[in-house]
Amino acid sequence: MRDWETLREACLACTACELCRSRTNVVFGTGDRNAKLMFIGEAPGEQEDLSGIPFVGAAGKLLDDLLVSVGLSRERVYIANILKCRPPHNRDPLPAEQDACLPFLREQTALLAPRMIVCVGRIAACKLIDPNFKIMRQHGEWIERKNVLMTAVLHPSALLRAQQNRPPTYLDFVEIARRAREEKIID
Repeated sequence: MRDWETLREACLACTACELCRSRTNVVFGTGDRNAKLMFIGEAPGEQEDLSGIPFVGAAGKLLDDLLVSVGLSRERVYIANILKCRPPHNRDPLPAEQDACLPFLREQTALLAPRMIVCVGRIAACKLIDPNFKIMRQHGEWIERKNVLMTAVLHPSALLRAQQNRPPTYLDFVEIARRAREEKIID
């Protein structure tokens, strides 16, 4: 297994799919590399592509607000995406693109060894929890896989479009923080 810097360098040099041709920056991941709580989204958006950091646009600000509202911060968790390059016009990632990037995410996850993973949005939940995952019905449900607790929340960009979904998402974050403290994943 590669170390963090070797993995990051390999990711920056990746040309495994067509997205490498249109990217401004590879969006590798951010946060505490010793965190036991990991958030995984689907793909970078425009602001993320420009900055090279996941969740920095309006959706990222909302994610930060949700984290802070339950006593967390992006500095205390690790945040990554399945895709490391932005799909054109923020379209859904294609299966081949997800498959090309998944080895990087698997290595990040192996290096981090999280005890809790939160899938941010439908696509991440379908790829990492269950291909038939129904985000509107199953958000906040928990599973355990290989001693890792996993759940999914609505994507912050969906919350920007549908304000009525903010209260249940806030409750999902309350439960994430509660369980993380109960399991001593965070203090």
